[in-house]
Amino acid sequence: MIEVNGLTKSFGVVRALDGLDMHVEHGSIYGLVGPNGAGKTTVLQHVAGVMRPDAGTVLVDGAPVYEQPQVKERIAYVPSDFWFFRQARIADMRELHDSLFSRFDVARFDQLAAELGLEAGRGVRTLSKGMQRQLAICLALAARPDVLLLDEPLDGLDPAVRRLVLAHVMAEVADRQMTVLVSSHNLRELADVCDHVGIMDAGRMVLERSLEDLQGGFVKAQVAFADGAQTVPVGLDVLHSEVQGRLRTMVVRGAAEVVEQQLLAQGATFVNVLPLSLEEIFIYEMGGAHHEDR
Repeated sequence: MIEVNGLTKSFGVVRALDGLDMHVEHGSIYGLVGPNGAGKTTVLQHVAGVMRPDAGTVLVDGAPVYEQPQVKERIAYVPSDFWFFRQARIADMRELHDSLFSRFDVARFDQLAAELGLEAGRGVRTLSKGMQRQLAICLALAARPDVLLLDEPLDGLDPAVRRLVLAHVMAEVADRQMTVLVSSHNLRELADVCDHVGIMDAGRMVLERSLEDLQGGFVKAQVAFADGAQTVPVGLDVLHSEVQGRLRTMVVRGAAEVVEQQLLAQGATFVNVLPLSLEEIFIYEMGGAHHEDR
């Protein structure tokens, strides 16, 4: 549904995107993660069609996006820093979006707004930052987009509202095969909803896989050998290793059963292989805890 090839964008001497490739399948929820400054927001702005690439292509359903109103109408974008008319009421923003999006569903908006306690007559500037974010998400969902772009959508929302918003997004994906591209620092929440993940760094895509393949490709292995923790296993792609007493704990790239078999074949007397969370995979894939981006 979204295909990005060789995307490059510079701001003065800073190259925000450096030949980035990204592929988002139709009807999927794709989580885009990376350290601060990796270029995540710049990618979303290009997919939304609000930024012209220096080089490369950005296609949505096979069509270019930039300066293509008929394509952009199928896209709803909730940026991390959203903007409303200062004097507008919630009802005014509803009417504006109804005039801009041919598929805007007023009844759907009213339903979502009622669930979140957003009263139509209330002024937007009287809303808290979190409530303004809720309003932006309601407007985006009511537009019935084929592609929903979310940049830090849950930032500042309380847990109950987060669950409600995520439930509505997932329902749209299930019912209409809407495609979602979401950038977030909260990797624990992404792991709950995403089926594909792309990890960015320095304007490039480090890797993109289905969440199932990604989590199946890394393990944490706790291992003991007869000589204590002195034995260093060979033939494994070890990303991190630490020793505590007679136990060596390693983060290894590979399938759990393969890693276990290799350790036993090298004389391990104890092996415990555990899955890694998306947050742990991100940290070790990026080369250390100094990249942690929560």
